[in-house]
Amino acid sequence: MHSITKTSLAALVAAGVATTATADGHALSGTLRISSDMSNPAPRAVMEKMAADFDALHPDLTVELTIVDREAWKTQIRNALSANPPDVVNWYAATRMTPYVDAGLFMDISDLWEEPEMAALASTKGAMTLDGKQWGVPYTYYQWGVYYRKDIFDELGLSEPATWDEEKANCQAIIDSGRKCYTIGSKFLWTAGGWFDYINSRTNGYDFHIELATGQVPWTDDRVRATFANWRELIDMGAFIDDHQSYSWQEAMPFMIDGEATAYLMGNFSVAAFRDGGLTDDQLDFYQFPVINPDVDYAEDAPTDTFHIASGAQNVDAAKAFLLYVTSPEVQTEINGGDALGQLPVNANASIADDKFIQQGFDMLSNNAGGGIMQFFDRDFDAEMASVGMEGLQEFMVFPDNLDDILDRLEETRQRIYN
Repeated sequence: MHSITKTSLAALVAAGVATTATADGHALSGTLRISSDMSNPAPRAVMEKMAADFDALHPDLTVELTIVDREAWKTQIRNALSANPPDVVNWYAATRMTPYVDAGLFMDISDLWEEPEMAALASTKGAMTLDGKQWGVPYTYYQWGVYYRKDIFDELGLSEPATWDEEKANCQAIIDSGRKCYTIGSKFLWTAGGWFDYINSRTNGYDFHIELATGQVPWTDDRVRATFANWRELIDMGAFIDDHQSYSWQEAMPFMIDGEATAYLMGNFSVAAFRDGGLTDDQLDFYQFPVINPDVDYAEDAPTDTFHIASGAQNVDAAKAFLLYVTSPEVQTEINGGDALGQLPVNANASIADDKFIQQGFDMLSNNAGGGIMQFFDRDFDAEMASVGMEGLQEFMVFPDNLDDILDRLEETRQRIYN
C-alpha cells in the first residue's frame, strides 16, 4: 500500500475523516481502483497523496491509482467505463456528464448527497444534477468575475457596481476619460462565451440558461434577444477594446496592465498573469458581475472538476467513502491550498489560501446556493453547438447588426443537433 506521513494521518483521524467502516459496520476492504486525469505535476502530486492517505486510513483496503494524460482521457474515458471499469474516475460537471449518464456509465449517487456533511456543498449540487439525480461530486473549482484596475476606479471616483445601470454609468465615465471599459481577446472565441454566460444568466436566470444550453429553447426566442440587447448596449458605447478578435486572452492583458482599459471578465487563473505583468494587489481588485434582472436567481461561471463512480464499479462502498473523504473540509483545505491546486474548495467549511482573490471567490461561490454554478459556455453546451455558438458570439461583438442572421444560423444548428 501507499505511504503517508504520521502528521497527516493523525490530523485526518483527529478531524474525523477516517471513516473506516461501511454503513453496515464492516471495515472497507478489497481493492479500490481509481483512474484520474490529474496528470500535470501539481495535480498529479495532489491525486497521488489523496490516494495514499485514503489507503493508509483503511488497513484492509488497497488503493490502485492509474493516472492518464488529461487530453488523452477525453477520448479514453468512454472505453474505460465500458470494459472492466475502475471504481472511481475524474471528469467534469453539468452537461459534460450527460453522455455518460445517458449511456448508463455513471452511477446515481443521490443517496450520498443526502448525507449531512454534503450540505456544505450545496452551491455545487446543481452542477452535479441531471434528471433530478446526482451523478458525482466536485473536488475543485475556480471563480469567474470582473477583475479591474482599482487605482483607476479611485482616480475617477467610481465604486464597484452592483447593478447593470451602475455598470453602464461606470463604463461611460471610463470612456469619457479616454479609456476602454473592458479588454478582451476573442481570437479563440471562448472569452465571448463568458460574456454571453453572464449576460444571459443575469437577464433570464440560471434555469433558462441551462435550458438553452441543453437545446430546449430556440435561439430565436425573445428572451435570448433580450440578452443580446443588453450586451449591445455595451458594444454601442464602445466599451470593448478595438480589434479584440485579433488577440488571444493573454495578448489582451497589456491593455489593462497599461491602463488603456480598466476591467477584464475572466477566470481567476488570470491573476498570476496580471501580477507577472506588474500589477500589484493594491492596483488589482475583483467584483461579482452585476445584477441585470433582480427577479431571477443569478449564476456564476465556476468550471468544476469532479469524481464519479462507474456504474460497473466493483467496490461501491469504498468508492462512496472515497468521495465523502475527498469532499470533507479537511481534505478540501489541503488539496486546494496554494501549494497544491491553488483553487477553491467546494466545501463551505474548508479553509482557504491566504490570497484576496481566492477569498473573494470562495465567499461569492459559497453563498450562491440560491442561484447556480455554470460550467462555462463550451462545457455547458453540446460541443458542436458550443463551437458554432461561440463563432456567432464573436461575430456579434464585431458586427452586432448581423444578429438576425447569427441567431437563425444558431437555431438551425440547434434543430439539427437536438431534433
